[in-house]
Amino acid sequence: MVLPALLTDNRAKFKEMLINCLKFTDHVQVDIMDGIFVPSKSITQEDLDSVDLKINSEAHLMVVDPLAWVESFVRFGSKRIIFHSEVEADKKQIISQIKNRNLEAGIALNPKTALEEIEDLIEDLDVVLFMSVNPGFYGAPFIPEVLDKIKEFKRRYPDKIAGIDGGVKFDNLNSILSSKVDYVCVGSAILKAQDQALAYQRFRSVVDGQDN
Repeated sequence: MVLPALLTDNRAKFKEMLINCLKFTDHVQVDIMDGIFVPSKSITQEDLDSVDLKINSEAHLMVVDPLAWVESFVRFGSKRIIFHSEVEADKKQIISQIKNRNLEAGIALNPKTALEEIEDLIEDLDVVLFMSVNPGFYGAPFIPEVLDKIKEFKRRYPDKIAGIDGGVKFDNLNSILSSKVDYVCVGSAILKAQDQALAYQRFRSVVDGQDN
């Protein structure tokens, strides 16, 4: 699966991204940043609440207080909320609160965070999202060593869903897929392409070919 990753701090731009994505996909990732957990800021809860478009989505919360966003993404219609393992809050409580709202719960790992940090959470998680950049910006450089961590994760937990997010480009896609990752989140390589639909279809053709 290929998920366009939407990252902006502008309400009008966010709506424009969603409208454009609806022309070629029915599933996106919405990136949220609070300017604290990561230095950049994204759209606000008010911006999210202002959108009345129906599209399947997962939320990627790069924030210090993931629970503050759960109800906004329930209203938005998201099916999954992913928060970061590096937050200081009670992660089991966050997972429980997400699941209590009938959403899938996922956790994201920054490039330097070891798998051992989430061993006690794996049973309760639906997804682990591996960051292959230091998060917070479109266009950050890809960190290839993360692929070894994904391979080890899939060896230990073959039935758990693994995603990758950050620096995914067409020229590194085959090496990414060799890690046995289940889905890829693609930001600037799709959303900043001159022809977004064509860029998305190019990614889909390779990913779908690997699945066959």
